[in-house]
Amino acid sequence: MVQSYKELTVWQRSKQLAVSIYELTEKFPREEVYGIISQMRRCAISIPSNIAEGRVRGTRKDFLSFLRIAYGSGAELETQVEISKEIFKTRKIDFATADSLLLETMKMLNAMIRKMNPNTSQANEAREANKLIS
Repeated sequence: MVQSYKELTVWQRSKQLAVSIYELTEKFPREEVYGIISQMRRCAISIPSNIAEGRVRGTRKDFLSFLRIAYGSGAELETQVEISKEIFKTRKIDFATADSLLLETMKMLNAMIRKMNPNTSQANEAREANKLIS
């Protein structure tokens, strides 16, 4: 039985993701400090923060709600990473670690949300899995 949010693999990975985003954005131009750097860092920090807050709230419903918020922040971050790749494509910036951690975190969050959602039927899960594959 998990006693603390710190024991959750998804929290651990999302924390690593936040650190990775900080390291990545250090390589961005300084003029972006109040632009995309700030946005990406806030989104990245939001993911483990919402996982932690939801976990300590004590109810399954609250935890599920905060997992959904974390997942939304992950989608925002994913979008910002993709935009950054386009904006800074002439620079030698390696997005591989951030991409890998973000993908892993999003998959874990999606799986947890599906498992915890009382309205999810097996048919819905199959449809969602097919969407991810195609």
